[in-house]
Amino acid sequence: MDTRAAQSKLALLALSLLFLPFLQATTSFNYCDKKANYAVKVNGVNISPNPVVRGKPATFNISASTGEAISGGKAVIDVSYFGIHIHQETHDLCEETSCPISVGEFVLSHNQALPAITPPGSYMLKMTLSSSDKELTCISFSFKVSLSASESLVSDS
Repeated sequence: MDTRAAQSKLALLALSLLFLPFLQATTSFNYCDKKANYAVKVNGVNISPNPVVRGKPATFNISASTGEAISGGKAVIDVSYFGIHIHQETHDLCEETSCPISVGEFVLSHNQALPAITPPGSYMLKMTLSSSDKELTCISFSFKVSLSASESLVSDS
């Protein structure tokens, strides 16, 4: 490889690292019931890319911890747009993370490609994790949907 090609690749790598914080930033969240003593404590929510680009895959990673082993359960995801409930889906908890979940830290990862016709704007997502006999945790957070990746980089700067 010649020097010019190596310099171009290095410059491209440096530029991509510059935009990495815009593509994967920690999202603030709230517990549904601030007084509840949930068995699962959420440490953070990462969305990549952020904002989500309609028609393209997005990953929602929720880092959490638990003080008790969890053998299974379900994750219910409710999505609202301008306060209007527009979508609900239920997943087996063991499809979103490996089960059984041992005491300690774990990551729940959900991949989703929003339809290309998804309107841009701010959305609210509520996620409830439950086992067969109790609610393990419930959080909500907002996320944005943009028309394209280039638009989302411009709107963040």
